[in-house]
Amino acid sequence: DKLSRTKITAPFGGVVVTGDWSQRLGAPVEEGQVLFEVAPLDGYRLVLQVDDRDIAAVKTGQTGTLLLSSLPEDELPFTVMQLTPVSTAKEGRNYFRVEASFAKPPSERLRPAMEGVGKIAVNDRSLVWIWTHEIVDWARLKLWAWLP
Repeated sequence: DKLSRTKITAPFGGVVVTGDWSQRLGAPVEEGQVLFEVAPLDGYRLVLQVDDRDIAAVKTGQTGTLLLSSLPEDELPFTVMQLTPVSTAKEGRNYFRVEASFAKPPSERLRPAMEGVGKIAVNDRSLVWIWTHEIVDWARLKLWAWLP
């Protein structure tokens, strides 16, 4: 009786991101269980993972470019909108979540859950600083830990 009254609709047009139920035909479903996740195609949220060593240089309003693995010929400009003060551990490092928005409407080929590399433009730095700042920061941290 419940199956005959079942109708699945999304409140907006989009694409199914997760939920391949063709592999689970005939399996029981509990009430309230998430069956599908749908992402809208008209608006995208860009989430960057910034290493905790570099987060001090990132500010709201900075611009950058995104290069997606599946679309390496398209550079997508973006603007940093929000820095989240919560870090997540991944691959032995801590990353902060930075949300950004596209500066111009993205390509029609853009789809949810695509990944790539984003570069945020910060102030100019000398080549010596770029090459040595990680070693200097590491030495400062170790020196601070060793001194009383």
